[in-house]
Amino acid sequence: MRAVRTLVASFAMVAGLSGAAIAQDKTKVGFIFVGPVGDGGWTYEHNQGRLAVEEEFGDKVETIYQESVPEGADAERAITQMALSGADLIFTTSFGYMDATVAVAEKFPDIKFEHATGYKTAPNVSVYSARFYEGRAVQGHIAGKMTKSNIIGYIASFPIPEVIRGINAAYIHAKKVNPDVQFKIIWAYTWFDPAKEADAAKALIEQGADVILQHTDSTAPQAAAQEAGNIITFGQASDMSEYAPMPRVSSIIDNWAPYYIARTKAVMDGTWESKSTWDGIGAGMVGIGEITDAVPADVKAEAEALRDSLADGSYHAFTGPLNKQDGSAWLAEGETADDGTLAGMSFYVEGIEGEIPSS
Repeated sequence: MRAVRTLVASFAMVAGLSGAAIAQDKTKVGFIFVGPVGDGGWTYEHNQGRLAVEEEFGDKVETIYQESVPEGADAERAITQMALSGADLIFTTSFGYMDATVAVAEKFPDIKFEHATGYKTAPNVSVYSARFYEGRAVQGHIAGKMTKSNIIGYIASFPIPEVIRGINAAYIHAKKVNPDVQFKIIWAYTWFDPAKEADAAKALIEQGADVILQHTDSTAPQAAAQEAGNIITFGQASDMSEYAPMPRVSSIIDNWAPYYIARTKAVMDGTWESKSTWDGIGAGMVGIGEITDAVPADVKAEAEALRDSLADGSYHAFTGPLNKQDGSAWLAEGETADDGTLAGMSFYVEGIEGEIPSS
């Protein structure tokens, strides 16, 4: 009887060790989010990517996240805590996390880090972003065609190259189809603050804007436009289709899932290496949401043709002739902007009024 008990105990020990080994083999993937997962925009889509990782790998992965982490010192503390929790791979999903990500990565060389929209890499730090400006070009075309007041409002978040590129791309393509168009820009100095975003939208509408573009993450501008009536908006980062067919007539959709799945798999199979990824419509990282029937059929067809030309590379959103705001030459006829210039863009193109804030 004692022998049986010993045998049973031995089996139990083996089973326990086997379970522990399985638990240790599970890849732990962490996400640091700048907004709440229910923001309906930027963070919502990153969280959809996290959920896609879970769906793809099942019990081979464990995902964790922290939402609404402020950029700056708080970010470094949050990333450090996640690293200490045993994460194998950490995605930090806002530009302002860049220095914090690099600092924490240096302390945890065995953990892989992925930073969204930044440019600083390290042996264990990759960067990734989407060519959102391609989607802005499509939005600018629709906006330029549909405005009746010739005033387009733009709610900008922070004066960083990503946001400046978007303003320029939208303006260039609005101006191409409507030489009389004007852009009015309000800097909200936030990624997600529904009250501020709503106030910005209302201020732009009071200034005569009948089209609102945004580089902030909540649906508050959509709600403000809906309340005002006869205002056109576009979904930012997420489809925001609850406001379709008006005021939201289309959207830019960030599709992070394929990238998150691929990078998690690379950690699992040991092929992960530091790299820089910047993909657009063609690679599927940037999607153009359904263009609703509120957009005239000919304008919709033109916008879809523009989308397709950006996707297949036959057209570049920054193609000359283009001058800088001060009138100095930038791109000659047929010349396209190089990625280095786009990545560090710190100027408006000719025709945009106002100055870019210094901070």
